[in-house]
Amino acid sequence: MQGVIRTYDPDTAEGIVVRDTDRAELVLAPDALEGSIFRMLRQGQRVVFDLDPENRAIRVRVGSEVDMGLPPDVQV
Repeated sequence: MQGVIRTYDPDTAEGIVVRDTDRAELVLAPDALEGSIFRMLRQGQRVVFDLDPENRAIRVRVGSEVDMGLPPDVQV
């Protein structure tokens, strides 16, 4: 899944990601950054993520524009 970070507190590792497809706000799981290149997240940052059985964002990672499926006519 793809989305944008709405909030993130580096002290508590708590945050919210807004899913692109339906604008649902999903809580970041406590270990969401485990194994990621991220040490922290910033508001507005685009990410790729999965969901755990409790509907929390896990395995947060960076994705290139190609991975995020931008239309071919979009120039970056």
